Amino acid sequence: MKRRRKRWIQYALRKHKKGALHRQLGIPEGEVIPLPLLRNAAKESGILGQRARFALNIQKFRHRS
Repeated sequence: MKRRRKRWIQYALRKHKKGALHRQLGIPEGEVIPLPLLRNAAKESGILGQRARFALNIQKFRHRS
């Protein structure tokens, strides 16, 4: 159980559908989603808001070497 707690983000990313937020916002996958647009989308309800909030939270994670 300890190992799963340590790597919880890997399990959260398994359910993640790659490119779904880009498609919902109408932005091509190669482009970066503007931060103000992402923050406005995070205020929405439903799956769009969930995906936007997850994207905002995942930005805080950085690989430390």
